[in-house]
Amino acid sequence: MKNIFADKATLIARKMFKYPGRRWVVRDFADVSSGLSLGMAQEVLEAMEKKGYIERIKKGPASYSILTNKDRLISDWLQEYRFDFNQIRTYYNPDKNILKKLKKHLPQGQYAFTLHTGANFITSFVRTDEIFLYLDLRQWGKELLSIRQKLDLKELVSGGNIHIIKPLYKHSIFFDTQKIKGYNIVSNLQLYLDLYHFQPRGIEHAEYLKQTLEEKGEYFDRV
Repeated sequence: MKNIFADKATLIARKMFKYPGRRWVVRDFADVSSGLSLGMAQEVLEAMEKKGYIERIKKGPASYSILTNKDRLISDWLQEYRFDFNQIRTYYNPDKNILKKLKKHLPQGQYAFTLHTGANFITSFVRTDEIFLYLDLRQWGKELLSIRQKLDLKELVSGGNIHIIKPLYKHSIFFDTQKIKGYNIVSNLQLYLDLYHFQPRGIEHAEYLKQTLEEKGEYFDRV
């Protein structure tokens, strides 16, 4: 069975979460830029049907799939994913305005905040000086060094407050990135996934985020 929670494969679940009531056909998911082929999309949809996440209505050319069990899909995803599967590099900068400087100097469209850093833009739930952000860099060593020099990010033997993440989900982590107060934040779905097993206070913040979104009439879709 196709691994539904592998990087490219999750693009299907992510799109379904974004538009939860939509009727999908296989070609809706084929995307040359992400490397998601028609064949792969077909395999993932078949696996999702067997797991009970979706229903596939077979009417010949009018066939379609629809997401029917979001809660089970999220629950199983959380069994397969942990934030610490990512590669994380930690640095230090004592500047109280470092968040604003990060926004100014980071390449637009190539970064997104996550964990408490990102979720606090929606909830203001956990007070923290720690900053967590994903970066999408072509040449990691060279480009990261340039960013560190611009922002004076120091590498310590231990400790630090700026956590730069090379994502496990390199094809899908930036899907549905949102902009809040001028800052790039990962999707609400990714915030929930990252927070849930994170310490400290990750599960509390994840559930509070979910509650906050539901009170706005949203789930993880923002539609």
